Amino acid sequence: MHYLSQLILLLLLPFQLWAQSPHGDDFNVKCEVCHSPEGWNLIEHPKFDHDTTSFALTGTHKSVTCRQCHVSLVFSQAPANCNACHNDIHENTVGPDCDQCHNTTTWAVNNIMEIHLQSRFPLTGAHTMADCYDCHKSISLMRFDPIGVECYDCHKEDFMAAKNPDHIASGFSTECTDCHFINAVNWASEGFNHDFFPLTEGHAISDCAACHQNGVFTGLSPECYSCHAQDYNNTTDPNHVTAGFSQQCQDCHTTHPGWSPATFNHDDFYPLTGAHADIANDCLKCHANGYSNTPTDCYGCHKTDYDNTTDPNHLAANFPTTCDDCHTDVAWKPATFDHDGQYFPIYSGTHAQAWTSCSDCHTNASNYADFSCIDCHTHDKTTTDEHHTDVNNYVYNSVNCYECHPNGRAED
Repeated sequence: MHYLSQLILLLLLPFQLWAQSPHGDDFNVKCEVCHSPEGWNLIEHPKFDHDTTSFALTGTHKSVTCRQCHVSLVFSQAPANCNACHNDIHENTVGPDCDQCHNTTTWAVNNIMEIHLQSRFPLTGAHTMADCYDCHKSISLMRFDPIGVECYDCHKEDFMAAKNPDHIASGFSTECTDCHFINAVNWASEGFNHDFFPLTEGHAISDCAACHQNGVFTGLSPECYSCHAQDYNNTTDPNHVTAGFSQQCQDCHTTHPGWSPATFNHDDFYPLTGAHADIANDCLKCHANGYSNTPTDCYGCHKTDYDNTTDPNHLAANFPTTCDDCHTDVAWKPATFDHDGQYFPIYSGTHAQAWTSCSDCHTNASNYADFSCIDCHTHDKTTTDEHHTDVNNYVYNSVNCYECHPNGRAED
């Protein structure tokens, strides 16, 4: 009986061994997919589709042997994380997710820019051309320990060594972006942010020392005169000092295109129109005695013209000095005195072209308030008196003539 039991066990043993797969109880792939029935050897091109698993074979993973990843015949025990198979040469300084930087095609990283955009320090300007090791100076060149993201953290030596200008002597801030553009391609002046005092037009200078003399870069006044005092003092046409000109240079000057020509707006004081426009470029015509307290009334400049005029003699006739009563700035002559509208029609009516000069009627050259009618109208006084017998208070003189004939007509 015992012998029979042993015999039955020996007969059943091969069936039990066949039923137990070395690849694990949950491995349901048929043997012939990978093995040859002739000798149980692996076939040259297994038919197993690895894409049906949770780890598709892509890139260089397609060319590795099964044993390189499956060190155990229980295939489900093979890990899926990168660092289980690949040593972390970065020594855990960038985290365990290798696929953040690497892919299965190659370990070489070819998207540094995109990777850095997700970091604390996106690469712009000159930083796009920097070598990784310029900033990541870990003991191991494969370590990427966190580093400072402030400019000064990496550029301290540049700050200390700068001589034009000397950053230390000038007391410059270590906030490099106060003066330099982070997206510039170099540290040179074209990357310097001078927006607090725009260097445009006449100020478009590249020599810092032209304004920042003796290495002083702080506390400079933005006022024009602080830099242009010598220009102000040396100017002779016109002489700014003797004329007492304002030191607010921007009243007359601009940076477009430069210091000269000046663009003084004379209209704010006295518009140069008409005949005055011809003297706009010869300031001394009016400002012969300086630029302060220059009169703005006509007589202030034209007193000589007033005094020397003889037809009529303004001085003798005691004409008013409000020249614009008769003259305009279009031209000094002819005068446009409104004799017809204000006093007596001599340019129209019966007296038009009946006289040749003012003195024909104004016989008293020292007083143009006086006028004579009867000197021109040589009426017989007796006859005239008889014609006016019915006129109350009639007197034969020019004043009475004007009172009755204000328009110069007999019928008035």
